[in-house]
Amino acid sequence: MSEQSLPDDARPEYADALPEYAERVLEVTELIPPGRVMTYGDIAEYLEEGGPRQVGRVMSLYGGGVPWWRVVRADGVLLAGQELEALDRYREEGTPLKEASRAAEDHLPRLDLKRARWDGGERAQGHT
Repeated sequence: MSEQSLPDDARPEYADALPEYAERVLEVTELIPPGRVMTYGDIAEYLEEGGPRQVGRVMSLYGGGVPWWRVVRADGVLLAGQELEALDRYREEGTPLKEASRAAEDHLPRLDLKRARWDGGERAQGHT
């Protein structure tokens, strides 16, 4: 993905400055309560700006310092390359999961989005 596909304020002006759009995405990510998740599209909708790809790009570039595992794909499939670490965190936080079917290639569970999805309505404890 190129910088051109990010909103104007998300294009880096200074190498060490965090773009405003990225700051907003990361702030929403920090609000997601333990045991709950938002999809990339949910965050874009919550911010009323960008889309799933832009949120995904922010998370790939800047998401290491926030609870990145709480921002997920819309199909509930665990993030490739990070699935085992994310799965440990989901289990630790009590995030609802669906066990994998025997036909599933990797035998990893998926997120149960019906139960785990957070709409941004109730705030996490410690945040107001």
